[in-house]
Parts: sequence; C-alpha cells; structure tokens
Amino acid sequence: MVQPNVICIMGPTASGKTDLAIQLAEQIDAELISVDSALVYRDLDIGSAKPEYPHHLVDIRDPADIYTVADFVRDADSAIVDIVSRGKTPILVGGTMMYFKAFLEGLSPMPASDECIRAEIEAKAARLGWPALHKELTECDPIAAAVIHPNHSSRITRALEVFRYSGIPLSVWRERSKERVSPLRRFRVKQFALTPVDRAVLHERIRVRFEQMMAQGFLGEVCSLHAREDLHADLPAIRAVGYRQLWEYLDHGGDLDEAIQKGIAATRQLAKRQLTWLRKWPELTWLYMDAAGNFLGHAESELVGGAKKMLDALLNCIEAPQ
Repeated sequence: MVQPNVICIMGPTASGKTDLAIQLAEQIDAELISVDSALVYRDLDIGSAKPEYPHHLVDIRDPADIYTVADFVRDADSAIVDIVSRGKTPILVGGTMMYFKAFLEGLSPMPASDECIRAEIEAKAARLGWPALHKELTECDPIAAAVIHPNHSSRITRALEVFRYSGIPLSVWRERSKERVSPLRRFRVKQFALTPVDRAVLHERIRVRFEQMMAQGFLGEVCSLHAREDLHADLPAIRAVGYRQLWEYLDHGGDLDEAIQKGIAATRQLAKRQLTWLRKWPELTWLYMDAAGNFLGHAESELVGGAKKMLDALLNCIEAPQ
C-alpha cells in the first residue's frame, strides 16, 4: 500500500523556515499547514509575521478563544486527510514544538473540552481571581498544580475542567497514557529543522524582524486588540511573544524602546527554547545555513552551496512514496 509523504519543517523563530516551505510547496505540488500557536488567531497579523502565502490553520480563531493542543491535532489531521485526498503533499511548518510533539507522538486519551464546565470555571475566576482557582486545583490535583503558574489561566482551566468532568485528576490521566497513538501511522513522515549555524546570526535576524514589525504598525495592531473589552493579558493570544510586551506597555506605560527591547529579548528566549526542544528531537534532519542564507549541509560543516542548494538538499531527502 502506498504511504504518502508528510513533511515537517521546524526551526526557531526567524530562521526562514516559512520561505523554505513555500519554495518546496511550489516544487512538489504541496499545501502548507501552519504549526504556530499565534497564527491561528485572527487580527494577530504583524506581530506573528503572518504569511500571505496560503496556509491551513491560519485565522481560524478569535483572539478571545482558547485553542488547545488537542484542537491542533484534530485540525491538522483533518487538513492532512483533505490534502492527501486531492493528490497533494502536506507540509507542516512552524515553531510551536508542543503542537509538533503532540501530533507526531499522539495525545493522551482524556476528556474533551466541555464548554459549560469551562464557562463555570472562567466565571468563578472572574469573581475570585486565578490564584484562587489555582488553590482549588492544588486541593484536587497537587501534582498538576505544582507545575502550573497561579496566573496561567488556560492551563488551570483545563486541569480543573478535566477533574470536574471525570473526577480523575489531569496528572492521573497523563500517567495512564503510556501508549500514545499517533495519527501519522498512515503516512511516511520526513522531519527537517532549519537554523543558522551561528546563534548570533539568529539573534540579529530576530532583532531586525522585530524592528521591521514595529515599522509596519505592530504597536497599532496591539492597540486595537487592547481596546477590546473581551481581551486580557492572560489569554493565550495575548501571551504570544511581542504581543505580551507591548500589551504590558499599554497597561502600565513607560518607555516604548524598553518594551521593544523586552520583546526582542523574549523572542530570543523563545528561539532558545525551540532549539532546546529540537536538539532532543528524534529522526530529524538538520539544515544549517550561514549569515547570508547559504546552505552549510546536514552538519555544521564546510559551505556546500548557495541559498537554493538548501531546497535541492531538501528535495533529495524526500523519497518518493512507497
């Protein structure tokens, strides 16, 4: 039986993975699926570096909504099935490593979201505050509470929701899920990671891109979101890097340049975390590049070609379906 390819292109923020994925898509008649927790939200355009090239799972939620890892796994699986049914190749591209991990390894079986329970929890939090809800979580699931910040609204909500729905703590559900079921058993998965070989190059790319976003009107975009009464700093959309720092500036005032530097620093920290995830990633082919975007090979080695050699190397690593 022929198993279609599913291609994953990962990498730290500002590494150029989206541009590479677009070039590849045009070469092999593929469609892109965004693996980015900010791109799912409408009106988060400039600060998320939202691409103009068509992607699945972009602009599918309002910023007031909570989009979970389970939501992504379901939606990505549906998109892949649709793309393959039309004879095309799915390319998953992005930097939200938890999405990639859950999709490739499978999610633990636990209760789905319950809107009524979630609404009750959020209403209680509005009255008492999230630290009070965190204290409640400590009583019913101390293991989960120990690793969740008292103001992390979405994680507290999910943990309490699971317990109220099933009577079983979230930490117990996770312990039970020793066997994960991946939705990719039907496909041949090719995984790539793109990054500059020199961390300083990545830091500079992040700085330049953040300053470009500011010039394009990033602050105005955050001002528009800030003006909405239904949005607040604890929502996942507003906690996205860059958005969070500018939101704090609008909340408390201060020096805009300082807020920008905080945004750049937070983005660099995000890139560091992404690389930490990827260094431990199994079955991953690395694509290294220098400051000019020249391809350095599959190891941190001598220069082997220009920027378009990167695409050639990627194509050579993708075998025909068997």
